[in-house]
Amino acid sequence: MNARRILLALCMVVVSVAMSAQKSFDVNLWEGKMPGKSGDATDVPVLKVFLPAAKKATGRAVVICPGGGYEHLCMDYEGTEWAPFLNDMGIAAIVLKYRMPHGNPSVPVSDAEEAIRLVRRNAHTWHINATDVGIMGFSAGGHLASTVAVHAKADARPDFQVLFYPVITMMPSFTHIGSHDNLLGKDARKKDEQHYSNDMHVTRLTPRACVILADDDDVVQPANGVNYYTELYRHDVPASLFVYPNGGHGFGIRPSFRYHAEMLLTLRAWLNSF
Repeated sequence: MNARRILLALCMVVVSVAMSAQKSFDVNLWEGKMPGKSGDATDVPVLKVFLPAAKKATGRAVVICPGGGYEHLCMDYEGTEWAPFLNDMGIAAIVLKYRMPHGNPSVPVSDAEEAIRLVRRNAHTWHINATDVGIMGFSAGGHLASTVAVHAKADARPDFQVLFYPVITMMPSFTHIGSHDNLLGKDARKKDEQHYSNDMHVTRLTPRACVILADDDDVVQPANGVNYYTELYRHDVPASLFVYPNGGHGFGIRPSFRYHAEMLLTLRAWLNSF
């Protein structure tokens, strides 16, 4: 058995053990009227909460924003399937089913900000440290996560961010055009494109980050994540960038990703580094 197979087998054992210990439940994100208008009254945001076994809990939590081009959500391999991995590390996994924007960016952004606030409000009950709440996002969910990281006020700003193959810019030259059009509309104003180009808004207050992507991503140009990392570095924000030789876009936690086991070990090491 080669090293990669051994690593994959170990990861599968970890996942199976964690699944038996976790506690999960759903929570409605908003009580009463939801802010913003998405144009779809049936699209209701929900938090899917997965808490680690009490003996393993470290107090850390991660709000997860699945991707889907701001058109739909990949709730499994970019969402709920991450819970066993995080719970095994003693980290609470909170998967956010956020609303689609239909051209109104305030809709998903308000959902993501409220998710951070709700986790902090329930910190004592859920055995979470309110000052150790991070955000994880994939593709368009990575754009949403980084938007909250660079724009949110202190009560909704995450303490760290993990971004997988993220959409970062809304500038037409190298954005993901589907995410751009769904978030801002096809006739977006330039000032809105600039406002939601998150590499332009990094400051020294931006939370530390881990950016993970594949060199051959032909859906979201790697320059998105690389430029974001560069701005983090330029502003003295602790950050790490991991670029795998191949894997394309949307690998998430799928075991079929060639570097799946290595990626999980790398992410585990990064999360344990602070």
